[in-house]
Amino acid sequence: MASVFTRRVLAYIIDFFVVSAFMWIVSFLLSVFINPYGQFQVYMYFPYVVPVLIILYFVLLEKTKGATVGKALMYLRVISRNGYPISTVQAIVRNLTKIFWFPIIFDWALGKLFRRDDRIFSDFTKTIVVNEIE
Repeated sequence: MASVFTRRVLAYIIDFFVVSAFMWIVSFLLSVFINPYGQFQVYMYFPYVVPVLIILYFVLLEKTKGATVGKALMYLRVISRNGYPISTVQAIVRNLTKIFWFPIIFDWALGKLFRRDDRIFSDFTKTIVVNEIE
């Protein structure tokens, strides 16, 4: 079986596709209901809608289920270091860097630079990603 890190990267890629599909649906609905005659005006709303959709996806699923679709498919789960499910605040803070691709890389690089086992935001939120297989 692949390492936890590899499975986390694969989970993030799967989540990217899930969020992308969800954004296609939302963009279609916005184009139909907000401005049915202006084909490309819906893209004016994307800088505001996309970050909200990304945060909602990650926060709601990690808070309620302990895993996003990608994490669930890779048999991973997010919990607090004390073993309990994560709180809403923990879910929000740990997923702030996922809004755009560069901050997540920066978050991971800082974790490696400071010799942490995980991302910096996981240290801030006192959360861990656990392997469901073992």
